[in-house]
Amino acid sequence: MSQNENDRKRANFSALSNTNGAILKMSSVTGSGKPGDIKKLVIKNFKTKPTLPENYQEKTWEKLRDAVLAIHSSKRIEYSLEELYQAVENMCSHKMDSQLYVSLTSLTEQHVKSNITPFLAEAVDKLVYLKMMNDCWQSHCQQMIMIRSIFLYLDRTYVLQNPTVHSIWDMGLELFRDHIAQNVLVQTRTVDGILLLIEKERHGESVDRTLLKSLLRMLSDLQIYREAFEQKFLVATKHLYQSEGQVKMEELDVPDYLQHVDKRLQEENERLLHYLDSCTKHQLIVTVERQLINEHITGILQKGLDQLLEENRLADLTLLYQLFSRVKNGTTELCSHFNAYIKKKGRTIVIDPEKDKSMVQDLLDYKDKLDHIVNTCFERNEKYGNSLREAFEYFINQRSNKPAELIAKYVDMKLRAGNKEATEEELEQILDKIMVLFRFIHGKDVFEAFYKKDLAKRLLVGKSASVDAEKSMLSKLKQECGGGFTSKLEGMFKDMELSRDINIAFKQNMQNAEHKDLQNIDLTVNILTMGFWPTYPVMEVTLPAELLQYQAIFNKFYLAKHSGRKLQWQPTLGHCVLKAQFDAGPKDLQVSLFQALVLLLFNYNPNISFEEICAAINIETGELKRTLQSLACGKARVLTKIPKGREVENTDKFQFNNEFTNKLFRIKINQIQMKETTEEQKATEERVYQDRQYQIDAAIVRIMKMRKTLSHNLLIMELYKQLTFPVKPADLKKRIESLIDRDYMERDKDNQNQYNYVA
Repeated sequence: MSQNENDRKRANFSALSNTNGAILKMSSVTGSGKPGDIKKLVIKNFKTKPTLPENYQEKTWEKLRDAVLAIHSSKRIEYSLEELYQAVENMCSHKMDSQLYVSLTSLTEQHVKSNITPFLAEAVDKLVYLKMMNDCWQSHCQQMIMIRSIFLYLDRTYVLQNPTVHSIWDMGLELFRDHIAQNVLVQTRTVDGILLLIEKERHGESVDRTLLKSLLRMLSDLQIYREAFEQKFLVATKHLYQSEGQVKMEELDVPDYLQHVDKRLQEENERLLHYLDSCTKHQLIVTVERQLINEHITGILQKGLDQLLEENRLADLTLLYQLFSRVKNGTTELCSHFNAYIKKKGRTIVIDPEKDKSMVQDLLDYKDKLDHIVNTCFERNEKYGNSLREAFEYFINQRSNKPAELIAKYVDMKLRAGNKEATEEELEQILDKIMVLFRFIHGKDVFEAFYKKDLAKRLLVGKSASVDAEKSMLSKLKQECGGGFTSKLEGMFKDMELSRDINIAFKQNMQNAEHKDLQNIDLTVNILTMGFWPTYPVMEVTLPAELLQYQAIFNKFYLAKHSGRKLQWQPTLGHCVLKAQFDAGPKDLQVSLFQALVLLLFNYNPNISFEEICAAINIETGELKRTLQSLACGKARVLTKIPKGREVENTDKFQFNNEFTNKLFRIKINQIQMKETTEEQKATEERVYQDRQYQIDAAIVRIMKMRKTLSHNLLIMELYKQLTFPVKPADLKKRIESLIDRDYMERDKDNQNQYNYVA
């Protein structure tokens, strides 16, 4: 590195380090000043130190004070803002900032104090008073903004360097708060005025929301919003809505009251949006909810819930749920009353025997309606869904056995051929809904007994609407109750399939040479396994020779294939198609076997008495009367009864009606087979009763065999756990006595309340 370069670097360093209070002068060592010549910086100190003018602080403050006073009195400032700003900066630079801040505070305080006088005057209108206060506040804020702009340098230096000193803006707020806003009289008048305006607005009057917003913002800015206003406001709110809630509950119906509450809540939220501080939101809304909803939960529910549910008022129920969701225990109380309504209304559907015909459809409609309410109005709340199911299970079992029986009959009606009400998809939906009701039933064995009896009729008389629908229902029952519940029903379907194969083989057999001389009768036989099907009473009837002949041929054919079996013919559910000739032309009559036996008699005699018919075919009298009634008194009157009338008497006579006409070629008259007689119903009920006795006996023996010794109460408790149907303690006691009599168990000699198992 050259010497010249070293000199240049030192010169630069000196220039940087020795500038304070000096004059920097640059001169050339050579006089030429040509490019590349070496230049040197020469630094010389001030000859004398700068001094401030005399009375600088006083004169500068006087200038600033005049400007502040001009701002306070809304007059023109004599000096430019730049000049004033510079004056403040100069004073701060010369350590006069502390005194400047004190002087400014004192001047501002004098002005604020002078502003309170108008607010202490007597008898000032509250609205006028509020406007005066707002004007004073707005004016004060504008003045402080302007003053701060002049004293900004003070704010950014002195205030920032002293954490305990307030900014000029905060100093202005503090002075306004201390000398005006916190004056007891001024504060009381201001807050009372604000509360009055809010009360007027709540009563429907139009008020100046901008004024309210400004004054409440003032209280917030002054940090006295909560202590001065909020508590008084919440107390006033509570008192207003407390009295309003009581009055409106008496005056209005529940839907109108709910609308009123919703409107009030919306209004309060608007107030929060327009002028109230957001910190008030929670307490305000809670106060309104407590006074208008919480205090009247029971009253609202008792007065109007049943009506809303009864009339299916979805919009009102939705609003009710939404409002009750806002308060503690609201939805719980609503759910409880909802449950009580379901039970009360449901019981009226189930308990009245006069409504039995429509009971199941009414229950389905009722369930659909309530499901829709839970899903639409109660937001699919799981608690409500569970409550709905519990209520249904409760009331549907208030009447034992009958609902189960009627549900089975309803399924029968839907699955019968000729039911054109629904498509396959709709039928599937109906069956799903039926299964929901089925789940609620305690006595499922009653349903099984009636369902089994009706299924047997549908299968044997050929009245089933759809094999797919039948098997779908069977699948649903199996899924719900297990294979044990449906094993016999599945066996019935299996029998029908096996019978189809047997009949095909039988028809092939009938085409053999040995049977060619027989009359052309198409015989179809259903082979039923005794344990699967309902028990039918053995009924002996006199069959025509041609039918007996076919019966004998089938017996021979079947027993040749299945040795060791016994066939017992059951005529009660047989059906036939007869070809009949009337004056109007030929017809096919679809009839029961009993109807066929009666009609065949008229091939030999056109007029026959009741007694003669009874003797000829040997049918039980009650059954014969029903059969003749269907032929002579129904829609298709192929026989004429003499004398005419709805009831069949022993003295009546009958003749073949040659004048019978019908637009159809094939006429169904065997509907009588599908109708359930009182005797059949009683027999089914008796069968269920007997089955239950056997189940109770088996359960008692099973428990005693395992436990050997057991007290009466513990045995009863165990039985309730094991039995799937409702049973009374008295019934259990009878079965225990019966088993003691039959030596299955005995009472303990030392303790009569104790039972011992007898091995």
